[in-house]
Amino acid sequence: MTLTNFDREKGLARLATMERIRAFEEVARRAAVDEALVLGAIHLSIGQEAVATAVIEPLRRDDYILSTHRGHGHTLAKGADAQAMMKELLGREGGCCGGKGGSMHIADFGVRMLGANGVVGANITIAAGAAHGIKLLGGDQIVVCFFGDGAANRGPFLEGLNWAGVFDLPILFVCEDNRYSASTLTSDMTSGNVADRARALGLPTTEADGNDVTSLAATAAEITARIRQTGKPEFLHARTYRLSGHTYFDPATYRPEGEADEMRATRCPIAKLRGELVQAGAAEGDLDQVRQAAEEEMDAALDAARDAPWPAAASVFADVQDIGSPTEEAF
Repeated sequence: MTLTNFDREKGLARLATMERIRAFEEVARRAAVDEALVLGAIHLSIGQEAVATAVIEPLRRDDYILSTHRGHGHTLAKGADAQAMMKELLGREGGCCGGKGGSMHIADFGVRMLGANGVVGANITIAAGAAHGIKLLGGDQIVVCFFGDGAANRGPFLEGLNWAGVFDLPILFVCEDNRYSASTLTSDMTSGNVADRARALGLPTTEADGNDVTSLAATAAEITARIRQTGKPEFLHARTYRLSGHTYFDPATYRPEGEADEMRATRCPIAKLRGELVQAGAAEGDLDQVRQAAEEEMDAALDAARDAPWPAAASVFADVQDIGSPTEEAF
């Protein structure tokens, strides 16, 4: 079967982004497992590449995003430098946060990526604040806030969505539903449908296949255009699946045996897009070159990070605000 109305150029661009995200994650895992270069946990987004790619595609450079503890893919898709990100994971000089934030607090204000967050759900209220700032300043940017299905059971979910709805803020809330809240099946601990909670708060809500990058990109483009025009919040519930464990050292024994293998074989977003591109006339060899280029780029990023020096000792307090003793200054 041949796809006749498929935009091959956009498909190749999306494939390149997804392959870069996956290659970054695989190299980061190698750096942590094989070389012990990463201290602390890293949370991989292998299998979830389509959500970051599709949702961020229609954004402008001056639009803002906020992410979760699983934020490498969002950061890359927004345009952050892969070498600076890898240096950050290794805690090296030249990292996008000076080597001080690490994986769960990675940020790049230059591309308006306001940060990953190690506290589940905490980024939702921060995103609402950013969107409120845009409104007060009269800007036309929008904010996209990514969070997982588990975050919907935490207080900031209600607080952030409610605030955005009350004040008509230009924000897209994206629930990246990968079915598991850490090591627990989300359906076992969540009453009802997450999307219905957003509807109850009055937000226009869309439910979508988070592993179909072609369809999701079209949906995201419509939603972001609408938010930019109306200045009002919306909610996107994207169902996906993480193929790796919660962290790089999590064997995910809580999942039914064979589930991840079946999902990799049948629901991998990269494989799905590759299939569409082949049906649209792309050569397998060209698609392999896209993957190879991504792998080579991320190998080079790790080489650069491995060779980078540690931050200078004198820089340890460079980003710390000191207002003096609170007993003397605040009262």
